[in-house]
Amino acid sequence: MRILVTGGAGYIGSTAAAILLERGYEVTVLDDCSTGHASAVPSGAKFIQGSILDPQIVTDALTGCEAVIHFAAKSLVGESVEKPDLYFDVNVNGTKNLLTQMSALKITKLVFSSTAATYGEPEVIPITEEATTKPTSPYGSTKLSVDQMISKECESGLGAISLRYFNVAGAFQSANGWLAERHNPETHLIPNVLRATESKPLKVFGNDWPTQDGTPIRDYVHVVDLIDAHILAIKALTPGAHKIINLGSGGGYSVSQVIKAAAKALGREIPIEISSRRAGDPTILIADISKAEKVLGWKPTRDINAMVSDAWEAISADARK
Repeated sequence: MRILVTGGAGYIGSTAAAILLERGYEVTVLDDCSTGHASAVPSGAKFIQGSILDPQIVTDALTGCEAVIHFAAKSLVGESVEKPDLYFDVNVNGTKNLLTQMSALKITKLVFSSTAATYGEPEVIPITEEATTKPTSPYGSTKLSVDQMISKECESGLGAISLRYFNVAGAFQSANGWLAERHNPETHLIPNVLRATESKPLKVFGNDWPTQDGTPIRDYVHVVDLIDAHILAIKALTPGAHKIINLGSGGGYSVSQVIKAAAKALGREIPIEISSRRAGDPTILIADISKAEKVLGWKPTRDINAMVSDAWEAISADARK
């Protein structure tokens, strides 16, 4: 089976492409490299560099494919507030174009990389798939719009699964080297913890939260576990049905737990600076992942120590180049 991986030059997409190839799938990657890196595309994949907004390029990328894993999107919450039109164009219109070309080529299998940001500020923790969707950012709103668009398309026979998750971490050692986060600017906690120095300590936003160690709790999933779920989702697709499934750790990790895991990986203490809480930050954000186990037969197998140590291996390997 040949699978189109949109956004396959990005952190998660390139990892998906590499793992799919290792497991015997044929892979086509479509990416405009606006945030991804052509060098991250595995050598065994067919690579088409271009925009998901271009009908001809998307048609070319889809040719010969039986299924699509759709990662291509703008994904920074803060940037989405500053550039909502850009996020709507790429995330919503781009997916609309993808679905149109899939329909024309009679490709009926889709796994969509959605987000737990579609839920907004949850009323109940852990968050189930039945939770009310009230996105608090244009990014979350665009992803919810895409989920709704996919549901409509499934009425015409498309089989789709949307996977909603919070934070992806860790790295994957492919045949071509480590695949890891390469964002600019870097906004994610784990890479920033690992790069903290005495002159530039990690800023911790409050240590007086109502949790066991006083720091907020967030959900993390290892990138390899995440891709495992996407591959299982391809096998679990049902024609004419759109399933929405949460992914996560099953319990979450506090900021202090992440810092301790980083200290263990580096063999030294992590310099930190305690700052005041940020307005609007919830105490706990974790997903209920019981549906993933029931529908996909999926459970995460790699904990926060594996996520942090793999990320550090990737950073160290890059520094040695």
